[in-house]
Amino acid sequence: MENNEEQPNTIELRQFKEKKVIIEQLKKVPIIQIACERANLSRPTFYRWRSEDENFAKEVKEALSEGITFINELSESQVISLIKEKNLSAIRLWLTNNHPKYAQRIEISTVQPKDKLDPEQEAVVRQALELAGLTHPENKLLINNANQYDESKQQPTNKSDQSGNTPPASGNSGKNDEGHKSEKGCGK
Repeated sequence: MENNEEQPNTIELRQFKEKKVIIEQLKKVPIIQIACERANLSRPTFYRWRSEDENFAKEVKEALSEGITFINELSESQVISLIKEKNLSAIRLWLTNNHPKYAQRIEISTVQPKDKLDPEQEAVVRQALELAGLTHPENKLLINNANQYDESKQQPTNKSDQSGNTPPASGNSGKNDEGHKSEKGCGK
């Protein structure tokens, strides 16, 4: 009888050790398949443990986050090394993602309303911009430009908003030859 009682403890101890190994592997390489191979553990077992053990699931999430941070930092150091070697692609990548002047931009063009936006409409536009992840100080400018609509030209005017900012000039209406909306990006 004692062997039967000791066996579950042995299994639990083995699983505990295997879980710790998989967690350490995920901190180094945040890819479940690779971590399972390095820990000599099957993926179905990993996923079963994660679904059955809330504590393990939490540790996995934290380990994946730590692993992603580690890889991000490693990648950044490699990009910086390439920048020092004057690699144009690395320079472009860095500037696009770390300098507002070179960041990718999305231009949204619409038919301008003839009337000013009422506060409710303006709130809807603001909420749509937030939901689309397009919140930026210039979004106020976009909404204000809609309110400065020049009916004779059927385009927004180039007047400054109340903060004194002038809307950026654009050589493209945001539409291609067929009249469809297009995205403008830096370097792509």
